[in-house]
Amino acid sequence: MKKQRLICYPTSGAPPKIIPAPLERDWMDRTPQAYAYRCLPLNIANAHGWLILNTVPFIARWDGGAALESISIHPQPGATGTPLAMSHFGNGVLTFSVHGLFRTEPGYDLWVGGPVNMLKDGLLPLTGLVETDWSPFTFTMNYKFTRPGTIVSFGPDEPYCMIFPVQRGVIEAVEPEFRSLDQDRDVFEAYNAWAEGRRNFNAELKVEGSEAQRQKWQKDYFRGGSVAGFGKAPADHRTKVKLKPFKPFK
Repeated sequence: MKKQRLICYPTSGAPPKIIPAPLERDWMDRTPQAYAYRCLPLNIANAHGWLILNTVPFIARWDGGAALESISIHPQPGATGTPLAMSHFGNGVLTFSVHGLFRTEPGYDLWVGGPVNMLKDGLLPLTGLVETDWSPFTFTMNYKFTRPGTIVSFGPDEPYCMIFPVQRGVIEAVEPEFRSLDQDRDVFEAYNAWAEGRRNFNAELKVEGSEAQRQKWQKDYFRGGSVAGFGKAPADHRTKVKLKPFKPFK
């Protein structure tokens, strides 16, 4: 695959703190036997981009009003510097500065949103797609308070934004349609074999000492194949994503 550049030009002082997104999530760690990590699509999404980290820890509160002053922001005790967060749009929107101008390859946008599958009580991340292959404009990361009176905080090096390139125009080229399963014999047989195997496995999970209890979960999707041998995954089937870090200044 052709190499794709993602360039960040710092616009104010030090470069933004950016790291490849890790697989781990605190709430997934706390699930019994960390079972949440058995979901491969969840794992891939967790690591599918880069995280921008907070530099100055702060506390913020929204009083429910629409004015800019309705959000109060204060550095946490002992913090030095100015928080990246501000009240810029009003209406309970908390705005983060990024301090970087990003450039992607021609024809690629930049997906900008909250860290995928990270929970932040009281805040809803707002997502955008930015045409970063031509625009000389920076962007902000925004959150909407979900209820008045909630106090939220961001600690040092806590992620507040996630980014990854998206090829422009692909979504418009998609031609979605409904089809009956029996129109495709291979898909029909593969699905029914999987569904039957799933039912049997779930039933055996309740049987003490069963093979299903020993396995704990079905790994067909991880392995890239169905129980019946249909639907084998292509050679580029992924069980993990490992991104490169941003290179420092030359």
